[in-house]
Amino acid sequence: MIFCFYKKISMSGKSNPFLDVIFSRKSVRSYTGAIISKNEVEILLKAGMAAPSGRNEQPWAFIAVTDPIILEKLTEGLPYAKMLKKAGAGIVVCGFSAPHLRQGSKDLWEQDCAASTENILLAAEAMELGAVWTALHPYPDRQEIVRMILNIPQEIFPFCLIPVGYPKGEEQPKDKYDPGKVHWEGW
Repeated sequence: MIFCFYKKISMSGKSNPFLDVIFSRKSVRSYTGAIISKNEVEILLKAGMAAPSGRNEQPWAFIAVTDPIILEKLTEGLPYAKMLKKAGAGIVVCGFSAPHLRQGSKDLWEQDCAASTENILLAAEAMELGAVWTALHPYPDRQEIVRMILNIPQEIFPFCLIPVGYPKGEEQPKDKYDPGKVHWEGW
């Protein structure tokens, strides 16, 4: 099944739960305030670490935040993460570009962190949780706020913050398919 104008249609007479999750994913910015369990957060982190990475270097690290006091501090410091106050958790995806990475790999941390972030967002949707990608990179001011609050070393780059919670149900998936952006067999 896939979503077409918000309706499921069958592609071969069979349902495809994975495609259902992809086409159901939405950016959730309104949460109930219910607590997210450590087990749920760990599942999201495992999904993030299952992402592909250039040369399998996996230049990422994660900070899981469930402490309401820390969530409040992050909310106060970040202009585009106010929804974090009502989320049950936040996941900071961090990357590094260390000299020990193989030639050609040290410049891939951003792409690798983006793939990891998308896996977390899709896993949240599959778990009937809400989540939204809030950018920290490439904004030094946002990165410094998170770095200070969470004690992140200078050689680690805060890439994004993902508020996670139980959605109030206000957001709906968007049909973003634009055939005008597709070129067949060449430009």
